[in-house]
Amino acid sequence: MSASVLVARNLNKSYGSIKAVDSLSFSVDYGEFVCLVGPDGAGKTITLRLLCGLEKADSGEIELFGEKVVEFSSKFRARIGYLPQNFSLYGDLTVQENLEFFAGLYGVSDYLKLIELLLEFTRMKPFRNRLADQLSGGMKQKLALACTLIHKPELLLLDEPTTGVDPVSRRDFWQILFRLQQEGKSILMTTPYLDEAERASRVAFIYQGKILAFDTPEALKTEIKGRILEIVSPESRRLYHRLKQDGAFLDVQLFGDRVNLVVPENYEDWQLQNLLSQEKIQLQNLAEISPSMENVFIYLMKKQTGESR
Repeated sequence: MSASVLVARNLNKSYGSIKAVDSLSFSVDYGEFVCLVGPDGAGKTITLRLLCGLEKADSGEIELFGEKVVEFSSKFRARIGYLPQNFSLYGDLTVQENLEFFAGLYGVSDYLKLIELLLEFTRMKPFRNRLADQLSGGMKQKLALACTLIHKPELLLLDEPTTGVDPVSRRDFWQILFRLQQEGKSILMTTPYLDEAERASRVAFIYQGKILAFDTPEALKTEIKGRILEIVSPESRRLYHRLKQDGAFLDVQLFGDRVNLVVPENYEDWQLQNLLSQEKIQLQNLAEISPSMENVFIYLMKKQTGESR
């Protein structure tokens, strides 16, 4: 049996002149947690829709559970759980009633014990009789996930499930996802949050419909060749524009009051301190830092677009 539960090979999808997905290839192994990361409009949602059969690719191949997909028959759909960005819960039904409704929709019989397990699993038992419309954003997402799990899918496709959710609910949601992975579920999740990608087995960076890189978080961080210096200054914007004019740096990135500077390995920090002194730029802190996923994504995005330093 193939090691991959899902394989996408050279998928393409266009809407008129807009190339939404461009020669996209990646895989998800059995029991793996993969994050598809990119900004709004990068092609994350349409990719998931292609992978679960809600949209048809213009070209390319999809393989599910070791079998090439010719058409998305019920044998594939029964093994996939898809959670879209706007999951359609029924607001005038309670938590319990929503779960019963989706159990019926998926043709699940003898579902009461399973519902009990899902309510326990998602810590929603105290809210089983609450109307869905009266749930917080985080609880709605947990209920949506429980409804997605009601037919015991092997592969989960989750489209930005933590967007707009408060930090505590995000943490709870991630704990649930890790437990699902430990139980053997395979998970492909899209997110705009680069900090979330740090937790995945592998990460696919997507931009303008293309995969920029696909690897473990640790391996992706080696894409940046050089050291990263972080400068904290109240004049960060002036500093950023000044450093971009200098040809000595591999990349310059602005994050609020911080400027991250990618310098060659042999670059001497005193050269930077001299430059700051000459420009009379106030310096609050200067330190070498480890690359973040945000650093890596911006670095790769600039390479893709050919943006100058």
